[in-house]
Order: sequence, then C-alpha cells, then structure tokens
Amino acid sequence: MSEGLNNSRHRDSSSKIIFEDPVLCAQFLRGYLGIPLLGDVQPEDIEDVSERYVHMFVEERDSDVVKKVRLKSTETPFYLISLIEHKSNVDYNVVMQMFRYMAFIWEDCEKEAEKKQQGISKTKDFRYPPILPIIFYDGEEDWTAATCLHDRILLSDVLGHYIPDYECILMQLKDYSNMDLMERKDELSVLMMIAKLHHAAEFAEIGNEVSEEYLQESFAKAPEYLLNIVAQVVESLLAKINVSAEESMRITKQIKEKRMGKLFANFEPYDVQETRRLAKEEEAENGIRIMVLTLKELNFDQKIVARQLTEHYNLSEETAMEKIKRYW
Repeated sequence: MSEGLNNSRHRDSSSKIIFEDPVLCAQFLRGYLGIPLLGDVQPEDIEDVSERYVHMFVEERDSDVVKKVRLKSTETPFYLISLIEHKSNVDYNVVMQMFRYMAFIWEDCEKEAEKKQQGISKTKDFRYPPILPIIFYDGEEDWTAATCLHDRILLSDVLGHYIPDYECILMQLKDYSNMDLMERKDELSVLMMIAKLHHAAEFAEIGNEVSEEYLQESFAKAPEYLLNIVAQVVESLLAKINVSAEESMRITKQIKEKRMGKLFANFEPYDVQETRRLAKEEEAENGIRIMVLTLKELNFDQKIVARQLTEHYNLSEETAMEKIKRYW
C-alpha cells in the first residue's frame, strides 16, 4: 500500500486525492451539483487554495478542500469559492461548522482586498465572493442531519428574518446508482462507484452491472498522471474494505496499464481483517478446548474449570459452562 495513506482515514485520504486534482474536481462540479453556472468549468479554471485555510479545520484532517473557481460564462468574469466537506458518517453539527468556515473565508478575502486597495471593503460596490458549501457524503446510511443553519438555531421559525441562514449542498453518493454514474463516461464516475463500496463482496458484484466497454471508454483519453491518481484512490478504497495487498496491487496495476475493461473481473473478495478475526477466534477456541481437557485430566471440578475460563478468556459463566459441556 502507499505509505502516505493513513489506514484509519482511507475515506478522507481518497476524497482529498479526488478533489485536489483539477480534472476530477471539474468533473465533479460540472456533473454532480446541478448548478448551470458550473456547467462549463474546466480544470484550468480551478485553483486549490486549501493550504491557505487548513488551520481553520476543526480536526487534523486531510479531506476538506477549498477551491477558487473562475467563471467565464458570465458577462463579467468572477470567481466563487467551493468549500467541499467530506463526511463518511452523519455529523449533526456540520452546518454550523461550515458556517464558521465560510465566515473565515470571507474575512480572509476582505483582508486580501484591503491589501490591494485600502478601504475597498467599506465602499458601496464591494462584494464578497459567493461560497458554495458542499457536503460530500459517502456513508451507508441516509444523511439525517440538518443542511440549513436555521434548523440548528432555537426559535428560528419565529425570529427567522433576524437570524442568518444558508443551505449546504448535499451530495449523497448512495443516491447515485451505477447506471446513473455510467452515463457520465468519465474517470470520476468509476471512482464514485468504488467510493460507494463498503464491503469487499460488493466490489465483485459491480462486474455484473458495469460493462468492459464503459470502463475502456471512460479511461481512453486519460493521461498517465491521472491513471496514477485513480490507482492511488482505488488502492485507498480497497484498503478501506479490507482487500488483501496482493489483490489490491493486481487491480491498481491494471489501471496503470489501461487494462480497465478487466477491472472488476476475477476479483477475489478476500477480507484481511475478517480473516484475521476468524483466525484469532479459532485460536482462542482451541485454547479453551485444551484447557478444559487438561483440567479434566487433572480431576478439577467443573466449577473451578469454569472460573479459570472466565478469568483467562473473559467469558461469562454461562458461556464457560457451555464450553465445558462441549469439550468435557
């Protein structure tokens, strides 16, 4: 596995990799938000300014990104800020968290404008750039947290005009079927399919829906650097679902060699952690059997044997007696 990926944050790492790349980010802004203003955004229109704001994130995370997006489709070209917050679990305070981020970004934009022209922010025509607060959610369960600020403020229904409000754009990945994603025929659509996976067996099942032609067409024009990014993201996501290192290396090699048509073929849904857990359980069970038989040979009373089992294997008394009956 890539040394740079922290095992405890595979989802965050893969999200960061996806949205950091201008090609993949442009595909996301164009195809997944349903905002006509972004319909013509190209990679060269996107500038990653996440490093400027990394200190404002409430956790030491590498999943949130801030993009400056130049819009050429308007009469007067301007830029907007895209704030993408990645979540794998429902976060009931995310709307307030995003509100803090937005206020900080606007304050920073004001300071930058003041450096160029002192007093500009106090003029009648000064405007702050629009910010699109986006929640990218790839969890298994439905998102149930508020996406409007008013929903987190007491008496907002009574004092609504006097309390600021805004709504986050929720992009819930589970809402997209594989058929929906395949219609896009781009690199990001394949990554989105894989990002939806939560279990190794699901990876093997994708092959029943996704055609080889679609995979080949999606990556036909992909440059080498983008193939490496896709391979890195897939590697991270496969680690998330506990796929073995050997299987992961085989799959990422196919991506780098543009053999995308066979991406989901011959996949072995081998769950490393589950295999280790079962092996550990088997080892413990064997130890219990040996202890029961040994103490039986030494003529120990069953109550004493049960006490030994509860102490050594953290079993309940009822479970300990069941083990004794099984092996006595």
